[in-house]
Amino acid sequence: MKTRHSERGVVAPLTALIMVFLMGMAAFAVDVATMYSEHAQLQNGADAAALAIANQCSMAATPCASDQVAAASSYANGNALDAHTNVLSAIADATAGTVDVTTQSQTPDGSNHFSLQFARVIGIPTADIRASARATWGFPSSGGGFPLAFSQSCWNLGPATPTGGDVQKITWKPGTPSCTNASGHTIPGGWGWLDDTNSDPCVATTSLGNFASSNPGNNPPKTCKTILQGWIDTITAGGTVKVEFPIFDTASGGGNTGTFHIVGYATFRIFGWHFGNAAGPYEYLDKATDPGMNANLACSGGSDRCIIGQFVQFSTSVGGTGGLNFGTTSVSLNK
Repeated sequence: MKTRHSERGVVAPLTALIMVFLMGMAAFAVDVATMYSEHAQLQNGADAAALAIANQCSMAATPCASDQVAAASSYANGNALDAHTNVLSAIADATAGTVDVTTQSQTPDGSNHFSLQFARVIGIPTADIRASARATWGFPSSGGGFPLAFSQSCWNLGPATPTGGDVQKITWKPGTPSCTNASGHTIPGGWGWLDDTNSDPCVATTSLGNFASSNPGNNPPKTCKTILQGWIDTITAGGTVKVEFPIFDTASGGGNTGTFHIVGYATFRIFGWHFGNAAGPYEYLDKATDPGMNANLACSGGSDRCIIGQFVQFSTSVGGTGGLNFGTTSVSLNK
């Protein structure tokens, strides 16, 4: 039999051609994966910086500086595996309530690019990778929480400072028609209780400008036992309980019905309460651990209802802004 020798040596050039292709695929697969990882780190840093700066600006007594590059750098570097990023810009606009941060890749030697490995074989040694984020701050326009509302005009909502304003007692006594007196009854037949409008127990969902339905009567919702016990556990363990409450400007109705017009949200640091039944977690007074508590602030018991604490500055992640300034601000990522 004759043996054909015309195809000898063809494997070598084919292997060389295939290796070029394989190297190109390796460059695409490995370098693209590392680029995605780098972008994720940059995005995390930009998000963290924007949120942190917005939170600082929202809590500041004076308008924050517009140039925030130095502040953003620590958060951006802290989210990079090699601790190196370049913050191209970090601008806070106090008027608009926005913070815009843009980050860029940086090598440990200070070069503002991302070094590629396999792509060098096909002539692409570096890539310019960037990420940007915007955070906004303002006064909340919606919320969901403990089903109790406070009056805008009846209570001292300021000064709201990081360490707390006046410790005060917010009280209702049956038969008292107006919040202009010490007892603070604002709507006949109810003490600011709201209908439980959420699927979760002891939660009322409200929004700015809407009329929230009240749950008239002297007794609190029966589904709040777990939440109130959680407040007690936190306080007795040395912690702080801060709860965001809806604030209303007008109330209407009486008897078995009533509504509150919601105009904003305020945060109340809670020291004690008397919500009825004189049993279990529905009554608690923390005189021992807080120097602000005294006999004048104690709830008198019986049919009286009260909550004791102070309005404080607070930053929350509740979505949406547009409410009145009661010391509580909402900070969130916009993009």
